[in-house]
Amino acid sequence: METNTPPKSGTSFLKTCFNGVNALSGVGILSMPYALSQGGWLSLAIFITIAAICFYTGILLQRCIDSSSLVKTYPDIGELAFGRKGRITVAAFMYLELYLVAIDFLILEGDNLEKLFPNASFFSSFHRIAGGTKQGFVLLFSLLVLPTTWFRSLDLLAYVSLGGVLASAILVASVLWVGAADGVGFREGGVAVRWGGVPTAMSLYAFCFSGHAVFPMIYTGMRNRRMFPPVLLICFIICTLAYGVMGVIGYLMYGGSLRSQVTLNLPARKLSSSIAIYTTLINPFTKFALLITPIAEAIEGVLGLGTATTGGKPAQYRAAAVSVSVRTALVVSTTAVALAVPFFAYVVALTGSFLSATATMLLPCACYLRISSRASGKLGVLEIVACVGIIVLGLGVIVIGTYSSLKQIVQSF
Repeated sequence: METNTPPKSGTSFLKTCFNGVNALSGVGILSMPYALSQGGWLSLAIFITIAAICFYTGILLQRCIDSSSLVKTYPDIGELAFGRKGRITVAAFMYLELYLVAIDFLILEGDNLEKLFPNASFFSSFHRIAGGTKQGFVLLFSLLVLPTTWFRSLDLLAYVSLGGVLASAILVASVLWVGAADGVGFREGGVAVRWGGVPTAMSLYAFCFSGHAVFPMIYTGMRNRRMFPPVLLICFIICTLAYGVMGVIGYLMYGGSLRSQVTLNLPARKLSSSIAIYTTLINPFTKFALLITPIAEAIEGVLGLGTATTGGKPAQYRAAAVSVSVRTALVVSTTAVALAVPFFAYVVALTGSFLSATATMLLPCACYLRISSRASGKLGVLEIVACVGIIVLGLGVIVIGTYSSLKQIVQSF
């Protein structure tokens, strides 16, 4: 395969690691204990399997990008593999997934701010506008996060990502402290397996590793692209350990009584609980822009903005103004949906089963098989077996998990 020449400028190894870990360690870390309570201890085997699969398909995306100098984004990969229809299909799943994850962040903020400040009368104006305390906090967060979405540089976003990585580490440590020192303990034995909850667990596990939509952006923005595999491996190891530790300690602490976010189970008026919830609030703030950026760039590309390097200063100012408007509109629309559909766990499960499983399992394998078969005319037997097996597994997650998630959402209204 042809290898794209790495750019002389771009993000360093360390900053790329920050962006990668930040892309992977999202709100899934809060729902990990709930996922484990739904599937039981043996579902950890499914969790590890999904982590390994998602790492492998991340490498497949890199190989697809390296196959042509014209390929820069995930939709470009779809077009190279299956033409215009492939581009539209990949773009639809990719951008809808990012959009729903951004909505999950807003719902998360509303839930946890309401737990911290249940009688927040000083936000009465937001309360009146939105129709409730939780909805008022969703509006407030959207206003605070809005300026971070205006950044157009991955190098700048790396500093925001560093805050997200640190927040995830503090969150795990705080929950561990609640169990070890604040009287909760680790006394819940749990169950080996809950077959009825396995579809929900699989969907949430798939959601945990749904960073593929931004992997091409991170890869093409690297200073040395040859270092992408070790960067990706480091990111997956760190995130798998963090997710696993959070799931195990949360399940041992609360067992079958776990709520959709482990922070909602934490005892009130404890310092460690407050720290955990505050860091939970920081996490979406550091990740929201990373999710919105690919969607915004796609819209800006359709509008013909590009990088606005020609036409002088007036053209650049106009392009910047349109870019800010596009990103602001995305924040406004995600806020509106978050206010309308406030069921965190079910929205996350639906995103994981239908969109994340498609973007992380089906599409990378399908595109790689098509591109590689045309480029070299020959694929190894192991590669074919691995890709076909992942596609079959992904289809199972999509069908079973989507049905289960939609059923739960309908029953909640």
